[in-house]
Amino acid sequence: MEQISFDDFLKVDVRVGRIVEVQPFPAARTPAYQLVVDFGAQLGRKRSSAQLTQRYTPEQLLGRQVLAVVNFPPRQIANFFSEVLVLGVPDTEGNVVLIEPADEVPLGGRLY
Repeated sequence: MEQISFDDFLKVDVRVGRIVEVQPFPAARTPAYQLVVDFGAQLGRKRSSAQLTQRYTPEQLLGRQVLAVVNFPPRQIANFFSEVLVLGVPDTEGNVVLIEPADEVPLGGRLY
């Protein structure tokens, strides 16, 4: 495993946001949703493609607070530009489990 410095870690801007829109993404090669995540007044709303269909329905995602990297360049996935990377870890079957705060926190809060 490659080591990084603390300054390298600080370059990755991870913020809390709330999922406010969920749409199917049939053009994606791997089943995914198109999400709109609200990061509060400072960052606003950002779009993301997320492979969450195996564990979550759209109804389960709406209103959920999640952590996302907000300072990657946009990435084109099929006909969609993903602006942030919503974070998760795989379960024992390889399906993504979202990383989310244990309690309600202010939108836009930064992970340190």
